[in-house]
Amino acid sequence: MKKSLYFIFVFLFTLSGCAWFQSAEEKPSQELVSDGMEAFESGDYRKAVGSFEKLKDWYPFSKYAILAELKIADSHYYLKEYEEAIYAYEEFESLHPRNEAIPYIIYQIGNCYFEQMDSVDRDQHVVRKALETYRRLIKQYPDDKYAAKARTHIRECLKSLAGHEFYVGMFYYKNKEYKPAIQRFKTVLSDYPDVGIHQKALRYIAICEKLLQEEKKED
Repeated sequence: MKKSLYFIFVFLFTLSGCAWFQSAEEKPSQELVSDGMEAFESGDYRKAVGSFEKLKDWYPFSKYAILAELKIADSHYYLKEYEEAIYAYEEFESLHPRNEAIPYIIYQIGNCYFEQMDSVDRDQHVVRKALETYRRLIKQYPDDKYAAKARTHIRECLKSLAGHEFYVGMFYYKNKEYKPAIQRFKTVLSDYPDVGIHQKALRYIAICEKLLQEEKKED
């Protein structure tokens, strides 16, 4: 008798447990999409990530899974979590290389780097990565609308890189190291001729060369 009651209790507990997990945890995929999109469109990107992550985990083969992957990346981007966004965009590109959203994905990867650009006296690694990504987009999809948008950012990247070279050149100039200063100013002329620093670089090349000549005369 006691044994029978035990099995009945276990059976009832199992049934109630299953019902509890389904109602409290899992939602239908369509409901998760609706929750995620509502949160995303209202600017609650953290909540959107939560809904779309659940969709990916619970329904990996759902027709909404690709949308969830894309919106997770976008949400991280708008949260300024650029490393997470880059990872998510790159994962999307790797998993869906022929998806129609790929030009947008590459553009957004470039934007993640672009948004981290700092002043010209700082390291330019993210600027180079942005430039590299935008150029890849233009090479792969030259006629796409996102390639056109990328071209507008490329000039800003080149201007930042030129500004950095000029900044380093000025550092050498101020420390009376005229030869390395000239090399930096010449790099501005050769690599970044059309970004508005050309004349300044020419001017300081002339100044440095004149000072080098004066140093030779003193020797």
